[in-house]
Amino acid sequence: MRIVFMGTPHFAVPTLTAIVGAGHEVVAVYTRAPRPAGRGMAERPSPIEVAARRFGIEVLAPQTLRGKEATERFLRHRVDVAVVVAFGLILPKPILDGPRFGCLNLHASLLPRWRGAAPIQRAIMAGDAQSGICVMRMEEKLDTGPVGLVERVVIGEDMTGGELHDVLAQLGADAMVRALAALSREALLFTPQPTDGATYAPKIQNEEARIDWQLPAPTLHDLVRALSPFPGAFFEADLGKGKERVKILRARLAEGSGAPGVLVDSAPTIACGTGALRLATVQRAGRSPMSGEEFLRGVRLEPGARLA
Repeated sequence: MRIVFMGTPHFAVPTLTAIVGAGHEVVAVYTRAPRPAGRGMAERPSPIEVAARRFGIEVLAPQTLRGKEATERFLRHRVDVAVVVAFGLILPKPILDGPRFGCLNLHASLLPRWRGAAPIQRAIMAGDAQSGICVMRMEEKLDTGPVGLVERVVIGEDMTGGELHDVLAQLGADAMVRALAALSREALLFTPQPTDGATYAPKIQNEEARIDWQLPAPTLHDLVRALSPFPGAFFEADLGKGKERVKILRARLAEGSGAPGVLVDSAPTIACGTGALRLATVQRAGRSPMSGEEFLRGVRLEPGARLA
């Protein structure tokens, strides 16, 4: 089929790659414009732009898709379908209605649960036992369209957001190729989303990543794994040169008790509102990840110290 692909982050790359590999004609890729990044703040193209240029596909990075000019440019591609994966811009109705088969979106949750920007992290933060992907036909409202294909995965007890991201990215790529094959035969059947059970997954805010040791250990365990490796749940402590921020990349539920935020032992185990959390892997600012034991050996923290 003749396709326009719309996406931006690493999550979208496997799907673009799979679509090209399946022999579809991707006539253009829409993505977000390059943004300053790194120490030098040089403009860095999106992962999808890098992949598209590797395949020799035209790349477009409009600031908006609203307006007559943007609509006309999109419609000139005369495509069968647009495939949208974590694009980042709102698609107005003239573009949604433009392709022969409309616009298909790959969403990383079991809709209607976790509509919105951060479904992977929110599912783990909530302690969900499963996640998955949905291929849906897009409507004007956010993630409300009818669903044509669903795949489910179990969220393991210690699975991180990064690990679930990678599983769903590959699963979604395969699902989208199968959905397109069915769509080309006009055999992809869509089911309206149920009205019950809808939840919203807003973008993760910086303040949400700060560990509140007053919370129960299971809640903090879910927060740590949801935000690992990025942006990373963190605490602050005086490590000998004033307060420093430390990310927790992996943690384990542990035995132990004490005032919330107090270092219980050299494992290292931290007391929570109820229960305790053992720091398995942490990362100090500007350094590589290290085990909890390595971390304690290199800083001035003894059992009884309090973390903020």
